[in-house]
Amino acid sequence: MSIQRKIMFAIAPVALLALGGCATNFKADVSRFQAMPVPQGQTFTVAALDPEMQGGLEFSQYAGLVSARLAQLGYQPASGGDATLVVKLDYGIDKGREKIRSYPTGYGAGFYNDPFYWGPYRRWGRYGYVRGFYDPFMFGGFGYNDIQSYTVYTSDLNMVIERRADGQRVFEGKAQAVSSSNKLTYLVPNLIEAMFTGFPGNSGETVKITVPPPPKSEARGY
Repeated sequence: MSIQRKIMFAIAPVALLALGGCATNFKADVSRFQAMPVPQGQTFTVAALDPEMQGGLEFSQYAGLVSARLAQLGYQPASGGDATLVVKLDYGIDKGREKIRSYPTGYGAGFYNDPFYWGPYRRWGRYGYVRGFYDPFMFGGFGYNDIQSYTVYTSDLNMVIERRADGQRVFEGKAQAVSSSNKLTYLVPNLIEAMFTGFPGNSGETVKITVPPPPKSEARGY
């Protein structure tokens, strides 16, 4: 195997990890529409948009993360009775789609196959060269491609906040990410973090949010 091909195969896993692995930054597109009241001790409760999720242990874990973020902003979890605000959550992930990535290899495909440095005409590197089989210009500067396929998944989190008194919505938000991971236990906490970055945000604006990875001691499964 050529030096270039070895380098390309070594880089490929890193490129995939950068796409959505938990050792790198998590990137999401967040859209928000809001008329949120200024925090003045309003109480809230968190419920699932999908009734089948309500009461599940997994949903309860994510609802706890949302509750903690709202409490940090000055809203209060309802301890009983009717809450001022009802927060509704939904999340999911698609079945994934295959993508293809090609890496240039072969003669003249890049610096590592340049005959002036690595080929049999190295002694001509400073004074000129003789046109030959390894001449990159003879082959148009391109070689064969190594093809690698991989799967990417699109995950999303939807959050709606309503006033309990009249059912009026005061917040609608969606966070979406493309990742090489399909594990909700990794994706949903990051989507929640993205949703609450700069919360409640400017109404009608879609922003790109980058969530740094947690410290190794706090890293979540993925």
